[in-house]
Amino acid sequence: MPKSEKLEFQTEVSQLLKLMINSVYSEKEVFVRELVSNASDACDKLRYLSNTKEKLIKDDPNFKIQITINKKNNLITISDNGIGMNKKDLVSNLGTIARSGTAHFLKELSESKTKDLSLIGQFGVGFYSAFMVASQTKVTTRKAGENKLWIWTSDGESSFTIEESEDSDLLVSNRGTSIELTLTKESKEYLDKDIIENIIKRYSDHISIPIYVSDGSEKKDEKVNSVNSASAIWTRPKNKITEEQYKEFYNHAGQMFDDPWMISHYKAEGKIEYTVLNFIPSTKPFDLYDPARENRLKLYVKKGIYHRQLSRTNSSLSSFSKRYH
Repeated sequence: MPKSEKLEFQTEVSQLLKLMINSVYSEKEVFVRELVSNASDACDKLRYLSNTKEKLIKDDPNFKIQITINKKNNLITISDNGIGMNKKDLVSNLGTIARSGTAHFLKELSESKTKDLSLIGQFGVGFYSAFMVASQTKVTTRKAGENKLWIWTSDGESSFTIEESEDSDLLVSNRGTSIELTLTKESKEYLDKDIIENIIKRYSDHISIPIYVSDGSEKKDEKVNSVNSASAIWTRPKNKITEEQYKEFYNHAGQMFDDPWMISHYKAEGKIEYTVLNFIPSTKPFDLYDPARENRLKLYVKKGIYHRQLSRTNSSLSSFSKRYH
């Protein structure tokens, strides 16, 4: 196996990691929400890319997120068969933060009286929440369409290592990402399958990618059902959606952690059928005046098979679904 390469974290990332490791935040369960959210995004990115490069998902067309609990070795692993990463992506995505998300997060946290770490997703630093519960994090990944498998490892201190591997068994597919967390003594409660399933139902039920949880107790050939509803929220009848489910979807899709000021959800029928789900935030986005801010509407066609981003000028978040029969 090629020798591993040791690299230093970006200064702001190191500051963030120290905060996570030394956190006394009581709701550390948000790490599940954040890592599942990242896995869902990875699947969405590959689904979009496969519209023009269908061969990328030909061998494994059904997207999924798998959470595996290993009580004996004190491990919890969150895997997906999404777009995956190569070495360059690992360094860029996990070693540095290109935009000013970390700086904004640290500034907001230092000014907050409650030190609310649940806001981490809003600032694009959700991956690092893993270090609130893990003494070591190992990321195994292969980018869709590429051959090389990479392993990223860190204890959350000042550096991380990257090495090439040939052990494909570390992934649930021929592509995607697997994040293995070695839990600290204080975090062993997350080795409980029921606790993990409850967290998923509370925070991630709206995610349209099926999420499976296994702890090895399942019988051979036993059918394992997804923990979440695994259906896009806008495809469900309004009377079947709770206020909490609307809020969680708004938080996930918009990376906003306030409550929506207004929700507009309706369906138009006729020659063209479509559903509109529109949220108006109650607070302004932290990067509202950032020149690098990406403003957009989200358009979903054929239940998410086609996904296109549209420019927008206001601060509302919208999702559209146009369904063909």
